[in-house]
Amino acid sequence: MSTATIADIAARAGVGTATVDRVLNKRPGVNADTVQRVLQVMAEIGAPPLRGRPRRDANLRFAFVLPADDSPFLELVDRQIAQSASDFRHQHITEVTYRIDASDGTGTQFAAGLLQLADCEGVALIAPDLPPVKQAINELVRSGIHVVTLFSDVAGSMRETHVGADNRAAGRTAGLLLARMAAGGGAGRDTLLLASQATRLSAEIERRIGFAQVIEERFPKLRMLRVPDLPSADAAAGKAFTRFLAKGGIDPAKIAGLYNVGSGSAGLAQALGSAGLSGLVGMAAHDLTDSHRALLSSGGFAYVLTQDIHYCVGAAARVLRALCENVRGALNVVQPRVEILTAENLH
Repeated sequence: MSTATIADIAARAGVGTATVDRVLNKRPGVNADTVQRVLQVMAEIGAPPLRGRPRRDANLRFAFVLPADDSPFLELVDRQIAQSASDFRHQHITEVTYRIDASDGTGTQFAAGLLQLADCEGVALIAPDLPPVKQAINELVRSGIHVVTLFSDVAGSMRETHVGADNRAAGRTAGLLLARMAAGGGAGRDTLLLASQATRLSAEIERRIGFAQVIEERFPKLRMLRVPDLPSADAAAGKAFTRFLAKGGIDPAKIAGLYNVGSGSAGLAQALGSAGLSGLVGMAAHDLTDSHRALLSSGGFAYVLTQDIHYCVGAAARVLRALCENVRGALNVVQPRVEILTAENLH
């Protein structure tokens, strides 16, 4: 009798893969008739393999997968994974970090890289939200590899959970902070600028949506203006933003705030300073990198929104281990909060 996959059984029984997983692991939430139908299909076409790959040694092998972009945030994450290696060893986890090219814009290269990870029991990844990537995640899961997304989700895939702050809430928070600054600033400054890159990360897209939502809902007297997509590198982003201001599409005297959802924030702050707008235009950015810490202290940024990277990396590993060991409640993850840092509460 051939061995079936969870997807095979779900299709034959007319239920979802999550239902089959519940039956296999004897978890509640499935009615008796459905349980019987799933068990009958398993008897007919074969039971699926146990989740996770057989261990080659005493340790579980987990892959942390990041885009190969030159990003200060991704470098922070990479560094945190390396610093957590001793903690992982105590948990009998061997971690391997992969940086996969995501620059093609289609997700094809990234997906191909994911499919090379068949020797791992679990994968935690920051990935572009694109169809080939979703298909690659689904293929890994169907083959028995556990997958969780980290910091930026890939909704609609078969990944088992997401670990990271609510990015739409982060965008709404940035909008609320800058809009309140604008409302109290007066002097005709009624325009908030929203800057981003040509991103395929759902985290950054969600931040844009949240920012626009809160301005539209709560501050109808303010104007929101999208800055054309910027390069991700600081210097290039600053030059592009300077050109945008020089084109005259917006009167600098009208700008009250600038929110950047992703990379290039240090370059934008420098461009604001060169335009004589430091101290007049509040800026909000993400992630406490070394350069962002300095800009926050000096007044180049009004706010930095961040989350606990150490916690998220550790939580992803703990979830993967619990899934591999079939621990009840493995997916009950306490998600990190969005932290608001200013020059006054910077440690």
